[in-house]
Amino acid sequence: MELQTGITGKKSITVTEEKTAQAISSGTLPVLATPIMIALMEDVAKECVAPYLADGQSTVGILVNIRHVSATPVGMEVSCEAKLVEKDGRRLVFEVRAYDAAGVIGEGTHERFVVDNEKFMAKVEGKNRPAGA
Repeated sequence: MELQTGITGKKSITVTEEKTAQAISSGTLPVLATPIMIALMEDVAKECVAPYLADGQSTVGILVNIRHVSATPVGMEVSCEAKLVEKDGRRLVFEVRAYDAAGVIGEGTHERFVVDNEKFMAKVEGKNRPAGA
């Protein structure tokens, strides 16, 4: 299987008290928190390309450009769709959209980068070493 544009994914969640802006301190009201919606968008994008990656590879999020256009109350289901629309080397660009029963609640683009897990984590762990060590 080859990683190419057109790959899509979809996932749904139910808004619970723990997923509200009030609960995670991103706002004061009991509605789906924007960071939770964005995390769902990232998850769907990540999962839809995962089967196309080589062993030892994954993707990391590098950019989100999202508008949260409508609030969703506790108890309502939210679905998210992601579509790979651009592949530039290891850089992947997705169109993402979330919606509830009343319509679109968020949309935009999300970029991810394909990484080699071991090399990536070695670089990250290098941040723990003192300068000059």
